[in-house]
Amino acid sequence: MPPAPLPLPAIHASHVGIWIADAGGRVQRVGRGEAIAAVAATPHLFINATLTGDRLGYPELSGLDLLELFAFLYPARFAVPTPAGIAAAVGIAAPKAEEEIAAFLPLAAAAMLTSLGDPDWPEREGSWHALQALARQRWPWTPLVQPALAAPDKADRWLFARLPEWEEVPPRAQPRQVRIAEGDVAARLDRLTGDGAERRPGQQDYARATAAIFEPRDRKDAPQMLVAEAGTGIGKTLGYLAPAKQWIDQSAGAVCISTFTKALQRQLARETEKLYPDAATHREKVVVRKGRENYLCLLNLEDALQGGFSGRAAILAQLVARWAAYTRDGDMIGGDLPGWLPALFRRNGTTALTDRRGECIYAGCPHFRKCFIERSARAATQADIVIANHALTMVQAARPRDAGAAATRLIFDEGHHLWDAADSMFAAALTGQEAVEIRRWVLGPEGKSRGRRRGLAARLADVASYDEAGDRAIQAAIAAAAELPGDGWLGRLGENAPWGAIEQLLAEVRGQVYARAVDTRTADSGYGLETELADPDASLVTAAAGASDALEALLRPLMTLGKRLDALIEDPPDWLDGQARARVDGARHSLGTRIDTLGGWLSLLGRVGGPADPDFVDWLAVDRFDGREYDCGLHRHWLDPARPVAEAVYRPAQGVLVTSATLRSGSHAGGNEGWSEADIRTGARHMDGPVHHFAVPSPFDYARQSEVLIVTDIARGDLPALAGAYSRLIEASGGGALGLFSAIRRLRIVHARIADRLARAGLPLYAQHVDPLDTGTLVDIFRADPHASLLGTDALRDGVDVPGDSLRLVVMEGVPWPRPTILHAARRAAQGGSAYDDMVIRGRIAQAFGRLIRRSDDFGQFVMLSPSFPSRLLGAFPEGTPIRRLPLDEVVNHVAAANVERRKSAFAAFSPS
Repeated sequence: MPPAPLPLPAIHASHVGIWIADAGGRVQRVGRGEAIAAVAATPHLFINATLTGDRLGYPELSGLDLLELFAFLYPARFAVPTPAGIAAAVGIAAPKAEEEIAAFLPLAAAAMLTSLGDPDWPEREGSWHALQALARQRWPWTPLVQPALAAPDKADRWLFARLPEWEEVPPRAQPRQVRIAEGDVAARLDRLTGDGAERRPGQQDYARATAAIFEPRDRKDAPQMLVAEAGTGIGKTLGYLAPAKQWIDQSAGAVCISTFTKALQRQLARETEKLYPDAATHREKVVVRKGRENYLCLLNLEDALQGGFSGRAAILAQLVARWAAYTRDGDMIGGDLPGWLPALFRRNGTTALTDRRGECIYAGCPHFRKCFIERSARAATQADIVIANHALTMVQAARPRDAGAAATRLIFDEGHHLWDAADSMFAAALTGQEAVEIRRWVLGPEGKSRGRRRGLAARLADVASYDEAGDRAIQAAIAAAAELPGDGWLGRLGENAPWGAIEQLLAEVRGQVYARAVDTRTADSGYGLETELADPDASLVTAAAGASDALEALLRPLMTLGKRLDALIEDPPDWLDGQARARVDGARHSLGTRIDTLGGWLSLLGRVGGPADPDFVDWLAVDRFDGREYDCGLHRHWLDPARPVAEAVYRPAQGVLVTSATLRSGSHAGGNEGWSEADIRTGARHMDGPVHHFAVPSPFDYARQSEVLIVTDIARGDLPALAGAYSRLIEASGGGALGLFSAIRRLRIVHARIADRLARAGLPLYAQHVDPLDTGTLVDIFRADPHASLLGTDALRDGVDVPGDSLRLVVMEGVPWPRPTILHAARRAAQGGSAYDDMVIRGRIAQAFGRLIRRSDDFGQFVMLSPSFPSRLLGAFPEGTPIRRLPLDEVVNHVAAANVERRKSAFAAFSPS
């Protein structure tokens, strides 16, 4: 029997309207002014303060947020942050209509509070002490939670005492050289797919092909390499996991699987449970690795709990501390911390709880032995399978730090993203913000800065006291770093009053950009301004020379310090115990990263007034958002970023698989034809040894399951018509639509025009860059509600996996032309002109279309709002897909007819025979 609802008022606000339930449960619809007056006078129950405040037009909304209560009671548990999602998580009936939600909230709160009296409540430990801390912060839920939460019989362990410590383990041995049998791979795949499962010949062929990367390589720097395209629905994950597990068992080796999206990382973590069904074994054998900036820093958390945060941020810190005691791995970005939790506090305080600035003091930290980052790194050295992202995999290859034998076999899933990942990884940017970070890393906190940041002198105090040459190097670096830009640098540039050599350089860069950038008055402020680094004026050349001298003055002592630290490790003194050695080793790694950065900057400055390097594209830029400048400087990217991938990542490996569903950008050729584009994007063309290719088409019947509709009468730039088209199409489909945009401004305009209208039709609309929710949470809400629709930009074109009825319509506002940047223009000229553009566009369209059909029983329609869609780009769609060019009215009729058929099928499926 459900508990009685709490006798508290509640409010629900949406695009349809606003409803308030009084303490007795009576519900009435109210206007915005009346609602704001009510919540300002009396704390109300609601779900998601930030979203509700936006809908009310009252950002100062405060009260009793059910999501905060959920985060306290059930840390590290998943819930979709909607009334239906909370109902499912708590196990009560969900409201059936908008007007029922306000009355539902007191019932949901009461149901959640019953956990406090449940003797089997798994998250009880630490709750009483956490509540006392929250009470001191005047958490609104305290009066309701405190009476029902008994004090523990004995004191709870402090959070930092409860976390397990990692232990040092011996390095993993090199794998044995073995050859895996084709029959063993096939048998293992059969076991993984399950007894009685339908055999998929394409998956079997794919598994046999991928087994080749586990063969011993014939010569150094020539790995066994396969570039493989596996159409959606093949089951490529199990297709490569089967030979990987067979090789692991026979060789005792390790495999690194690299992805681009966090969604695929989560999917891989689930799929590998089939390899290791026992949960404890799975935790030991499979490790998900991400960059340091993803994990909770325990020292930052301790500082926040002890007064570093105040107000609402202090409440967030306490809720994160509750989560830290129950999390699997401490991953705050895409892990088991609810993605919606930071957004409840407007200012994203979680960024201050991670190591985003390379400020880690390693073994100098009192929580070093419990550190989530260190635990993950050490677990990865012993794991059979490491699931990482492309950026981290490249970092580890370019600058290895972890002890032990690295994975000799690399699998790059989502291989079509390798180019973009490498483009970011191997780029250089001498900008104001980047220079400020180097200054802070050397000097530590300045002025009124708070926090635990430590400069070089504090981090290496024991080294300085022992080594006179090392101390001199530290002091020289501190003196040189003082010449780098500090706080207020951007304001000084705006006033034309730069201070120091680097700021003078940035001032000259800014002046040249504004002088030479094309159409500065009409340029899209979201993209900033840029100009080529060509024929620089004399003042810029002079400023670059001065900046080079300043950077050299910093680089020299850092390199000297690096040598002194190397000497300490090679010939350790008596005082260098295990913790001090770890601290020195961490400093060496951090130091090496900064030395590389400074070296890249000096190389870039050498280009100013000097000859161009044909391997790179260099330019000057002023970065702006919504018309506001936030950075400026010089940029350098590889003309072909896949080249350093081949050199630094592929060549050292024994075997490499690069795979995706869309590697060939719409080429339907079989055999070894049509691979030139894939070899360009993956870097395979830079390998000296043989590169094998394999393709298997999707098993889906696209002629029956899908339809491409190209709208012929929506003029480009007609925003009212664009908004009207989206609204009519979403209404015709009954929701379940994913709308993709190439510009945030157009997305916001369309959302503002149609959200209320759709809501009145019972079709909720969510949007990136509008709703105060992270992308993962938006996708969770979209997946959970078949009537909801979602608008977004590039992140949704690739990172959405929503099988079934919740995604049945994809609408693109137009052809996703590449932005005409200096970098793109250079690559276009080097890679075949318009053919390069077409390759990029076909890849984007293929990825967007790939969101649509995820299962054999899916049906979906893809609508392109582009009357001049080029026929040459139709190869982006799978072979056999029906393609029609029609006016909007007829397209709407097609979508509506498909929706009618869908509802008939659903009715027939659930009707009694």
